[in-house]
Amino acid sequence: MSAMPPSTPSPSSAGSGLLFLREEEIRLAQDMLFFAYRDFTHAADEVLEGLELGRAHHRALHFIGRLPGITVSDLLGILGITKQSLSRVLTTLVEEGYVITAPGRADRRQRLLSLAPKGVALERRLFERQRDVLLRAYREAGGPAVEGFRRVLRALTDEAGQSHLTAMEAAAREPRARSA
Repeated sequence: MSAMPPSTPSPSSAGSGLLFLREEEIRLAQDMLFFAYRDFTHAADEVLEGLELGRAHHRALHFIGRLPGITVSDLLGILGITKQSLSRVLTTLVEEGYVITAPGRADRRQRLLSLAPKGVALERRLFERQRDVLLRAYREAGGPAVEGFRRVLRALTDEAGQSHLTAMEAAAREPRARSA
């Protein structure tokens, strides 16, 4: 019998050697995440501060904008915050005219959330600030690094978050028949 040729690593095993990173390399990655988060959020924080809003308001605006008609319950699941915290955030956003609530179609007790025109404009402004930060980083890193970065971010995300991401990716691939 002849010897079997060495196996070619599959894409899933290509990074298996990374499991043996030294603690200092992991700490450096943690440092990088902290600095990246600080600088990424700073782009939007400047806008939010002028409106007396915070990051929780931004996160709510982001997901309400991405998922128009989302229920309060689903938004709670995505944000992973308490009902009380979300209630404070939504009260401000509704009172300030950024978010519109409507009763559910099947269950009138549900509250469906959408952005008002003022909320669409603010969410767009915040997105554009952070988009510029991401585009600059993506261009500097290059295509293969961007794909690797996306894989790392997904792997850092819990199962519920990954489920939401999968649904959002599928929705992004659908034709925009709803807006017609």
